[in-house]
Amino acid sequence: MRKAHGPTDRQVERIIGGLLRIGVIVAASITAVGGIWYLSRHARDIPRFSAFHGEPQSLRSVGGIIGAVLSLRSDALIQLGLVVLIAVPILRVAVSIVAFALERDWLYCAVTVLVFAILLFSLLGGAQ
Repeated sequence: MRKAHGPTDRQVERIIGGLLRIGVIVAASITAVGGIWYLSRHARDIPRFSAFHGEPQSLRSVGGIIGAVLSLRSDALIQLGLVVLIAVPILRVAVSIVAFALERDWLYCAVTVLVFAILLFSLLGGAQ
């Protein structure tokens, strides 16, 4: 009998399922805390709908968001929660790379590395 290389499919499914569950809970918690904090400071502000104002430039990159969170900005905490939510499936792809490598399934590993690279490129700025 040949010994298997790495985790079983069931083990990988459980790891990925737990990762997705925990990631979504963490992202939702960060966003909720940021939202509550934002509303506690801006609940009485009167919105002006005559002109659209997008997010400030500082909240359009991962580095800018982290810097703004460290400056204790509630809107940045909401953005961080959204970035974490986007990062969860990307982390799932990274776990899949490790699982395919442990199984020595090099074709799937290569394709998944390509997908991972595309996802990271688009998350970290990509073509603007």
